[in-house]
Amino acid sequence: MSAIDGGRAPTRLRLPLAYRVVDGLFGSPLNIAITLATILLIAWIVPPLLRWTVLDATWTGTSADCAARDGACWAFVTAKIRFFLFAFYPSELHWRPAAVIILLLGLLTIAAIPRFWRREVLVAAPLVILACWLLMAGVFGTPVAPNQWGGLPVTLLVWTVCFALSLPLAVVLALARRSSLTGLRYLAVAYIELMRGTPMVAILYAATLILPMALPEGLTIEKLPRAMILVTLFWTAYTAEVIRGGLQVIPPGQQEAATALGLGYWKTIYLVVMPQALRVVIPGLVNLVIGFFLATSLLAVIGIFDLLNAAKASATDPAWLGYYDESYLIAAAVYFAFGYGGSRYSQWLEKRLSGQDQR
Repeated sequence: MSAIDGGRAPTRLRLPLAYRVVDGLFGSPLNIAITLATILLIAWIVPPLLRWTVLDATWTGTSADCAARDGACWAFVTAKIRFFLFAFYPSELHWRPAAVIILLLGLLTIAAIPRFWRREVLVAAPLVILACWLLMAGVFGTPVAPNQWGGLPVTLLVWTVCFALSLPLAVVLALARRSSLTGLRYLAVAYIELMRGTPMVAILYAATLILPMALPEGLTIEKLPRAMILVTLFWTAYTAEVIRGGLQVIPPGQQEAATALGLGYWKTIYLVVMPQALRVVIPGLVNLVIGFFLATSLLAVIGIFDLLNAAKASATDPAWLGYYDESYLIAAAVYFAFGYGGSRYSQWLEKRLSGQDQR
């Protein structure tokens, strides 16, 4: 389309929507082949999936009712939803983990909105996390040991605490890797490469088996806090590399200009360099946050009843034995909701900050 309309070259976006859809689906032999293959794949997958999830599913009843039909047993999900969310936490105290979920989701929502990026939020965040921990432990009521915690509150707590702690540590580590002090730079490089070259499963096993032996005699730490300590150190290395990528984008002249104006090193980093570097690496950081949330499912390998392990254990109940498909499907839906939400948030935040830069 080379014609000029009113002195302006027409763009594809000015064409009718129906034309653009048809052109995208059947505009070339390759598009036609992809469209037909997609239609065949959908026709092969969707009908049996629809029958299993909806048409032949059992929505209410007992395990015997589910066994009489070939579809999904959503009655099992209804019966075990509390176990999915709270695992072995005492049933009469379920209001505590429910309150923790609300508090953590509220904190994450506030922290995600740029208008609330103030010092007050930085002060309130550790207080909210501490309140969540004390609430789960029952410091001011019936105590509950960490080995009884489980479900979604544990996943959110590990995710929030570990990433919140790893971020400032990662900033220091990224600056150390760029330091002019050779010894400090080599130490930072060695730490980052060691952690990035070690599987997270090995880190979790170290938290379970090795860390207790390294503690002084008479000092014991529960399995969950041990795992959180080493997971924080593990993810600090990955976060540091993302932040270092942002630091490399900042022209050296900006730091030199700040120094010429009389700003010290730390003020230059805090006021000039780091705000720009963090803005550049927003996509990388959000991607890391999503990956970290999904990686919390590895806590199941050391027996911590996070969301995934609680879903798996719910299908071992003798009254509802064997409904693993439904269990994993619910867990997958929760992980997908957080992952997809984080992805959309990243796109929104980039546009929001880009609009602020233009103004």
